[in-house]
Amino acid sequence: MDRAGTRHIAIECEIDGERVVQLQSPEGTRASIATELGNNVYEFAANGKNAIWFPYSSPAEFSRDPDPEFCGTPFLAPWANRLDEHAFYANGSRFELDRELANYLTDDFGQPIHGILWRCPHWRVEALRSTPRFAEARCRLDFSEHPDLVAQFPFPHTIAMTHRLQGRRLNVRTEILNTGDSPMPVSCGFHPYFQLHDCDRDDWVARLGARTVWDLDDRFIPTGEQTPVGEVLGDPSNLRLQGQFLDHVLGGLRTGSDGVARFAVIGRRERVEVGYGDGYAGSSASSRCRASRMHST
Repeated sequence: MDRAGTRHIAIECEIDGERVVQLQSPEGTRASIATELGNNVYEFAANGKNAIWFPYSSPAEFSRDPDPEFCGTPFLAPWANRLDEHAFYANGSRFELDRELANYLTDDFGQPIHGILWRCPHWRVEALRSTPRFAEARCRLDFSEHPDLVAQFPFPHTIAMTHRLQGRRLNVRTEILNTGDSPMPVSCGFHPYFQLHDCDRDDWVARLGARTVWDLDDRFIPTGEQTPVGEVLGDPSNLRLQGQFLDHVLGGLRTGSDGVARFAVIGRRERVEVGYGDGYAGSSASSRCRASRMHST
């Protein structure tokens, strides 16, 4: 039997009426996931400080906000970022979005943005595990069970997301399974909001694990051309955020010997690092995104 305080902990609980999964390490690092609000990690706390920006007192306050701010780590699917019209193309056909459903956002140009799952209530906890080495939660969404989702994206599939906390690292594994008979387009990603506490943003330094920046038109839609990241943003290994406006699409991930591309935000003493695994370096036709890791110090 493990001694008290040596195991990681994985529990499902209710906070102010909202279902939450909490993962905690023996060192005191805690990840909190609002499962019915997009399966959103809204807390990743080390040394009592939340590395995730979440401007609400609780998930319930977030759920009650009629015009909520983007925050936490929202999952963007079945399209990430922007569409240049209220439709998408797949398998030689055009699929038009139903604007009357009002279940997706638009940007300042009226373009669909960020998909339809960022505050989705349909996620369900499938399994919790706790061991001396890690705490883990696996949640699942069956797209085909929900008419409001199928109406916008008529491709049956399931999404399984596994969060594993190990010490001060949180690993996020996302698996997408096409359960239909026809090929399914896949475009998904995360939109995490990080914060440091030991200095102002103007004093932060970013490190970008990318080689290129996609050129965008005046509506922030990629043109198909790319430019070396240094020509657009300067030194990607030492990018000072003071005076920087960042809303860029990065490509050409620079991976290390372990196949992980790393991005970091660094303050005076604090640092948040995100690593993207081999699933992100594959082709756009890939059906699986794997191994996004957050590390807080």
